[in-house]
This record gives sequence, structure tokens and C-alpha cells, in this order.
Amino acid sequence: MPRKGMRSICFSPRTPSFSISPQSTSQSSASTPRRRFSDSMIEQTIDAAASIIRKWDAESSAYAKVTSLFYESKREALQFIRSVNELQKTMHLLVSDQESSSEKLIQAQILMQIAMKRLQKEFYQILSMNRAHLDPESVSTRSSLRSSARSSTSDLDDDGSPEDEIRNAGDSITETEEVSSMAMSDLKLIADCMIASGYAKECIHIYKIIRKSIIDEGIYKLGIEKMSSSQINKMDWDVLDLKIKNWLEAEKISMRTLFIGERILCDQVFATSDSIKESCFTDISKEAATLLFGFPELVAKTKKSPPEKIFRLLDMYSSISEGWQEIETIFSFDSTSPVRVQALNSLVRLSESVRSLLMDFESTIQKDSSKTMIPGGGLHPLTISSMNYLTLLADYSTILADIISDWPPPVKSSLPASFLYTPESDDSSAPAISIRIAWLILVLLCKLDGKAKHYKDISLSHLFLANNLQHVISRVRTSNLQYILGEEWIVKHEAKVKQFAANYEQLAWGEVFASLPENQTAPITAGNAKDCFRKFNARFEEAYWKQSSCVIPDSKLRDDIKVSIGTKLVASYRDFYNTHKSMVGDERTARLFVRFSPEDIGNYLSDLFFVTASSGSSSTSSTVSSHHRRKMRSPLRV
Repeated sequence: MPRKGMRSICFSPRTPSFSISPQSTSQSSASTPRRRFSDSMIEQTIDAAASIIRKWDAESSAYAKVTSLFYESKREALQFIRSVNELQKTMHLLVSDQESSSEKLIQAQILMQIAMKRLQKEFYQILSMNRAHLDPESVSTRSSLRSSARSSTSDLDDDGSPEDEIRNAGDSITETEEVSSMAMSDLKLIADCMIASGYAKECIHIYKIIRKSIIDEGIYKLGIEKMSSSQINKMDWDVLDLKIKNWLEAEKISMRTLFIGERILCDQVFATSDSIKESCFTDISKEAATLLFGFPELVAKTKKSPPEKIFRLLDMYSSISEGWQEIETIFSFDSTSPVRVQALNSLVRLSESVRSLLMDFESTIQKDSSKTMIPGGGLHPLTISSMNYLTLLADYSTILADIISDWPPPVKSSLPASFLYTPESDDSSAPAISIRIAWLILVLLCKLDGKAKHYKDISLSHLFLANNLQHVISRVRTSNLQYILGEEWIVKHEAKVKQFAANYEQLAWGEVFASLPENQTAPITAGNAKDCFRKFNARFEEAYWKQSSCVIPDSKLRDDIKVSIGTKLVASYRDFYNTHKSMVGDERTARLFVRFSPEDIGNYLSDLFFVTASSGSSSTSSTVSSHHRRKMRSPLRV
């Protein structure tokens, strides 16, 4: 008698299932199968199958209940699979034979149900006991062995032993990978047999439950959890920043091991059915993958906008875009399209947010209303912070270029005409990123130009512009900005620095230059010589003390300006000093009029423009020794 709850046997032309019905038994004549298989051969097949199937019936054998068929004897496991396959072929023949005994078909069906129950248990045990060996990382690292593992048990009727083939495949890999390979091959054997016998649903159900738990657990351990926009908005930036950093690492691990490993496992275990492998992989991974790729979109929507947010957005954009080919490959099924759509939506949201933050950055520069004058014409905090920001942005030049490639160029009409030079203005084919970065620097320079006007000393305003523009150029030279803006941009702005420096020199030191006659060696009276020395002393002392508070943080610009001033002043003063010092009287009298030697002038100039802690600049201080300062300044106290 059939067991209680026995499945009805149905046969479908697409799947090897069975049905006892007038329609199925009348579809073929009895003569053809009886010519191929005699009753004795059918009975022999059923008896052979019954022998091994009942041996491993857990309900009738205590040994079978506590023992694993595939772990106990691989050869017997292969024989079990072979017997089930032969039994399934016999059932096909019995169904197609109108004169066959229904008792034999019922007996075969009972055996089939026992066998399927056994295989379900084996399938579950292999999946459960090999979680460590079938984890996505282990599977993904051995993906190159897929073809050899797939072919090792593809044909049980080959002359070669499947065990030998599996052993040969395992010789080239580590022991751990060999266990993984063996488990995958065993799973494929069972899956193929169950699917061919009409038990695909039971096989798939077990597989999905166990494998989904592994993927869900993996995602959870990577720190990916379901969150809402309101939860993200309520987080402090420091907390959200840590979550973003964690996501970046989780995304790499997920794509390199978790999802690719699961895809490989599905593809191998269910290699005989494209629809089953798609169904399994989709149900197992879609939820976790959608959760993973949904996080960047939530972050992009958050209202928190600290300056560093843009770099985290660019990191996430880079992570998704650089792995896009992997995303399309792993989630290539139609049923996994929601994963690709979610990843694409995150890219779109991230790019929109990056553009918005760039506009906020520009607006922040333009709205800076501080009127505090930087002591000594040093670097303005706006210059330092803006260039730090742009320098970091330049490290994302490839990603940024992709994001703003179709962004309309900025309108320049609102800026002063004198600042409207950019290399891009003459080249409509310039990359959008070059135009955008040049524009942001242009906005900064215009703002600095306005701040320079707050200095009452015009010479100091020019030094302020020279210092800040030099800082801009220096940061461009030493970062990826040089490749974005190009050499033409740099050369053009270096010329502006030289002009600002020349203006400063003339305005700050012009009266000192003018205090000496144009022809320093021309004959003059002793009285005129005294007047010239007296005038030079006053002008130089006034200029020196006035400029002693000035700073030039950039060492090259500092040396260039000092060399330029020194070359003109020291040389002219030396000629005048050597020619006319003797005319002012004896040594004692000369001290009253000649307060500086040419060497003193050079020493005083060399002591200028160094940055100190009180200068308001963040540059490193460089000072001469205090003894040197006292020695050089002593003449000014006379």
C-alpha cells in the first residue's frame, strides 16, 4: 500500500514527472517498450534500486538515521544516485506501457519517495555541515576550478570513475578548497537527480533557506542594516561618517566574495536549469544586495552637509561605478534587475548631491563676509581652506569628471572683467572639470581681491594678493590640480604673482630707492652727501620697521622678493656709500650721518618676511636667531 501522504505521480513532457491516468497510459502502445525491456529487466531494476534505497531509509534503519550516505561512502552514494536515475527511467517506461502492472509502478513510486526523502536529508546535511567550506569567499577563490568541478560528475555512464575525476581535480588545490569542491559536486549530483525526478521544488526550498541565511548573516556581519531616511538624518555626522567608511569596506567584500561566491555556487549546483539557478540566486541575494546599494542613496539625500561630506559621496560613487561591470555580471538575470536599478539610482543621487555640494562650496566663498585683515598680508583662512578642499577634490578627478561631464559651464558675467581669464575661455572643447575647477578658483581670487581693498596700506594689499595667489599656484603645482588646469593656467597666474610682487616692491620700497641719486657715483658736495645719507637713513628705517611685520609664507616668493629688493637697493647704496662716505667727515662725524653699511642693509633685508606665530598664517615659522636679530637691529636704536 502506498504511504500516507504519498505524492501523486504526474508526467510532463518538460519535466520527468509521473501520473497514473487514462490520458498518460494511452499515449503509447505496449509493444515498443516491451521490445526494449522485458518484465524481468524491469523487476531487476526495481529490486536493485530497492536494495540500496531501503538500506538508507531513515525511517526503517537506525543506521541510516544517524549516518550520512555521502560522508560514509562516496562510491555507494554514486551508486544510490545511479539507481535512482535508473528507477526514474523505469517509471517512464511503466507509465508509457498500457499493459504494465500498476503494482510495479506504485512500488517504484514508493521507492522514489523514500529516495527523494533521503536525498533531501543529504542535501540539507551537506549544505549545513559545509557552511565554512561553502562560504562565498571560499567559493569565489576557486571559481577558476568551476569547469573541472562541473565536468567531474557530469556523466555517470563514462568509463572513468567520478571519484577519480574529483580526486584529480582536488590534487591542484588546497585541502580546504578540495572540501569545497567535493561538497559542490555532491550538491550538484543530488540537485540533478532530484530535479530529473520531479522534486525540484523540495530541493530548491532547502537550498534557498540555508543559503539565504548565509548571505543575510554575511551582510549583517559587514554592518549593513536596514535604515530609513529619517534615521540617517538624525545621526551625528561623525556617526554617519563611520557608517559610510564601513559601507565602503562592506561593498568591496560583498562584491568580491559574498555575491560572486553565491552566484558561482548557484551556477554550478543548478547548472542543468537556467531558470532554477536564476530563481535561487535572486531569492537568496536580491534583498541583501538591494539593501547594500540602497545605503548611498539615503546618504545622498541627507540634509547634513559638512565640507567633508562630498568626499564620502565621491568615495561611494567611485566604489559603485568602478565595480559596475561586476554588478552587471553578477546580477545579470532579469529577476535581479532591481539590484542594478538600485545601484544606478544611488549613482544618480550621489552625482546630484555632489553637484549640489559644489554649488554650496562656491556660494560659501562668495558669501564670506569677514573683513578682518590678515596681519602682514599673510594667507587668508579662506584661501587655505578652499585650496585644501579643491586639492582633495582633484584626487577624484576621474570620478568628478564623470559626474560633471554634462553640467553646463558657469556664467562669468558677474565677475570683474580683469579676472575673467581662464584657459578654457579660448577652448570650448576643454573638459567640464577643468572649466569648473578654474571657475571655483576664479571665484576665490575675486573674493580675495575684495578683501585686499580693506588694507589701508596699498602695498600690503598687493603683498596679500601675491601671497594668496602664490599659495593657490603652489597647491596646484603639487597636486592633481596641475593636470586639471594645465600649464597655461599656471604660467598665466605666475605672471600675476610677479606683477603683484613688483607693485608691492615699488609701493613699499620706492621712497628708499628714490632717496639715493640716480647716479650714485656722480660728484656732489659734502652737504649734499650728508643730506642723502640722512634721507636714506630715515626712509630705510621707516620702510624696514613698516615692512618688518609683513610675512611671505612661500619660501620661493620670499627669496625672489628679497633678492629683487636687495639687488637694487644694496648695489645702489654700496656705490653711493663707497664713493661719498669719506666726504661727511672723520669717523666720529660719519657715525652721525652714515648709520648703515651695505652689509647692514643686506642683513636687515635677509631678516624680513619670515612667518611668526602671530602673523596669522598657518605656515611654518622660520626665524633667525635672537642674537642675530639684536645685532642687526642695534643701529636703528642709535
